Amino acid sequence: MSSVQSSTATKKDLFLQAARGERPERVPVWIMRQAGRYLPGYQKIRERKSFLEVAKTPELAAEVSIEPYKVLDVDAIIVFSDILIVAEAMGVQLEINDDGPRIGKLVLDGSAVKALKAFDPSSETRFVGDAIRTIARSVGPDAPILGFAAAPWTLACYLVEGRTRGELSVIKRMMYAEPALLRALLDKIAHVTAHYLKMQIDAGATAVQIFDTWAGELSTRDYEDFCLHPTRALIEEICPGKAPVILYSKNGAHLLRAVARSGASVLSVDWRTDLAEARANVGAKLALQGNVDPAVLLGPEEKIRSAVREAIGKTDGIGHILNLGHGILPTTPVENAKAFVAAAREYSQSDARRVARNVE
Repeated sequence: MSSVQSSTATKKDLFLQAARGERPERVPVWIMRQAGRYLPGYQKIRERKSFLEVAKTPELAAEVSIEPYKVLDVDAIIVFSDILIVAEAMGVQLEINDDGPRIGKLVLDGSAVKALKAFDPSSETRFVGDAIRTIARSVGPDAPILGFAAAPWTLACYLVEGRTRGELSVIKRMMYAEPALLRALLDKIAHVTAHYLKMQIDAGATAVQIFDTWAGELSTRDYEDFCLHPTRALIEEICPGKAPVILYSKNGAHLLRAVARSGASVLSVDWRTDLAEARANVGAKLALQGNVDPAVLLGPEEKIRSAVREAIGKTDGIGHILNLGHGILPTTPVENAKAFVAAAREYSQSDARRVARNVE
């Protein structure tokens, strides 16, 4: 025979095989921020509902979460929510508008850290669990559902800075001038976030992703001194054997060897990181996710197809979940997002046939 036989592997099977570092029959693909502003269904709902209203209404959150699964045919559904839901549950005022999130009272001293609540996620953030349960009922058992939260460092950046576009002067002053205070804040965030993510897993999440959006603003030494321990403690408390844990570190190529010690099952990397070099740095035991530049999806289809081929070729499809290197841009044409997913299928399947012919 000269072709790969048909398989009964589900999307969940493919996703979990890749997350375990195996070589599934094709590389699974999803897109960060896939339930976002580029989709017409989401836009229609947002005409009458605020971001937080959608996130806190399980039926609406489920609807916008499922839309890219139906429209793009991605291989995983990430629940619609926000990384700052945890901050609000800890007792901090949260506002999210078109300019991004804004924290009310900043966490700048020991009394503010102490005042942060260790909340019960099954009650105070039940809407996230209910959204996951609603998604699961709608799509059935064969689709992987992803929960998520912020890494301790990234959530701390918002709590201390209020809002940030990358300038982290306030929290870095705390890091150098009051290191014990920052460590206390990071440890508290890690503990409550672990309970929050376990709630999502108990609700039906197949895997969870931890977003460390601001990790790349740290040197390797500062990351290891301040952030690696709370991130590792968070992952250990989740018990990643129950569900894979994906750790995304934006602009973190220089941190790869450190984040590889976090305990995460999958390391998600941005487009600045060469996937072949990442594999060489972290070894074969850890799966990788990524890493096409989101801006590629603004260009012609052939460029999209080329970027997909290159990304999958860097890993040979082993332990690889294809994704963008950051969230999809709101100006992305839906047809280009479809082309990205279709190219992943086409390249993975043609490559699998090539491998089968070589084996035979």
